[in-house]
Amino acid sequence: MADTIKISVQPLATKLASTAVMFVGESFEVSPAVPGLKDAAKVIKRHAAIEDFKGKSQSVLVITGAPELSVDRLIVIGLGKIGMDKPTDGKASDEKPMDFVTLGGLAAGKLKGGSASIIAAKGTENFSATEVAEINLGLRMRNYSFDKYRTKKKPEDEKKPLSVALLTADVAGAKKAITSNDAIAEGINIARNLVNEPPNVLNPAAFAKQASQLSALGVKITVLDEKAMTKLGMRALLAVGQGSENESKVVIMEWQGAKSAKTQPLAFVGKGVTFDTGGISIKPAGGMEDMKGDMAGAACVTGLMHALAGRKAKVNAIGVIGLVENMPDGKAQRPGDIVTSMSGQTIEIINTDAEGRLVLADILWHTQAAFKPQFMVNLATLTGAVLVALGQDHAGLFSNNDKLSDQITAVGKKTGERVWRMPLDPAYDKIIDSKFADVKNSGGRYAGSITAAQFLQRFVNDCPWAHLDIAGTGMASNQTEINKSWGSGWGVRLLNQLVADHYEDK
Repeated sequence: MADTIKISVQPLATKLASTAVMFVGESFEVSPAVPGLKDAAKVIKRHAAIEDFKGKSQSVLVITGAPELSVDRLIVIGLGKIGMDKPTDGKASDEKPMDFVTLGGLAAGKLKGGSASIIAAKGTENFSATEVAEINLGLRMRNYSFDKYRTKKKPEDEKKPLSVALLTADVAGAKKAITSNDAIAEGINIARNLVNEPPNVLNPAAFAKQASQLSALGVKITVLDEKAMTKLGMRALLAVGQGSENESKVVIMEWQGAKSAKTQPLAFVGKGVTFDTGGISIKPAGGMEDMKGDMAGAACVTGLMHALAGRKAKVNAIGVIGLVENMPDGKAQRPGDIVTSMSGQTIEIINTDAEGRLVLADILWHTQAAFKPQFMVNLATLTGAVLVALGQDHAGLFSNNDKLSDQITAVGKKTGERVWRMPLDPAYDKIIDSKFADVKNSGGRYAGSITAAQFLQRFVNDCPWAHLDIAGTGMASNQTEINKSWGSGWGVRLLNQLVADHYEDK
């Protein structure tokens, strides 16, 4: 997990390292401001003809040993028909907007250690400071690895130290923007680390200890132990962890960055089941090791709070995570048990493996009552059913508020952490109505993700609220140019962008 990449920002006229990365459109124009690449356009065209490289978006051409160039290795990344390459027929390009974070990840994947220069320009058009910072974010996200427990590594798995110079026309602006984006990268990697940690290391107390380190950034930390939770009436959450030797915890993280301390906070709530056996309704053995990641929602909230505090976001934000371990001990809750939640609603336990919603029920209720937030967004690896519905490309979005839902959908498209809104409807309530209590914690196979969301909605009053089911995106998710990790850190960029675009003081 050591940081093996060092990134600096330097002027475009800086002498190039032995490896250089440049970005071109389909016309192969090259910036005249970069020394040593005077004949680059000619060289690129010659090699492009051999390799059938057209400059399409995110395509790559690697040129080595060209005598006309001052570099040993030139990595050319295509941008497609954007910017300088405007269509001549007057029609709009059908190319997607440039994803600069992915471009950074793509570049990082081609760098093998040593020193490299990345030219933040296309033709005579320079990238903005924000775009340079996004390339920096992509470099850092792609460079992440989790290998702290490997005592022997294959040569191809060894990460060699890498020094990258980002060459830009706006050095001061890029440095300022990168400072902010570095906090986001750190938040993502904190979330990844938490999800990747083994469950014998990351129990609820250990997770709470790591989250408490945010106090160094000015985040106020409150840790509730089981005695405090009992006093508050969090009996649904406590029931989940009563079969474990490891005590359950709730961690509350408060960041005060708005101009006024009285500004209503934004609230982010995360499910943190540090290991989920299923309890008495025990899971099959095959693949159970993946249940160390059943705390990805809490990991995201922790990483997000780091990002907001690290970049000194001008907002008041609350992060609340419920940390439990679901084990099949003699003290564990049973199917058929009835527990009373903090809200006073009674819950019949049908399946002890539907435990995450019990954790969320109490911390959602506590969050809205104690902090009166502008909105609540909760994240949880809640149901396998969302994988059946959406696979691993979208998280399931359920919300009682169209405005909040639309905002999350928009920033999902912007960051690439995409969501798909699914229905909430009273018609589904009958599936989770109980004969013996106010509600039962499982309605069976049909509409599993929806009934889980309907359950959560019973513990939210009039507060605008969104539930993100991240079972398909928070762990074992698709590999991309910016994520090669089992724990993806999904959601940190999404929610940071939500805050930045819509809720920060200007």
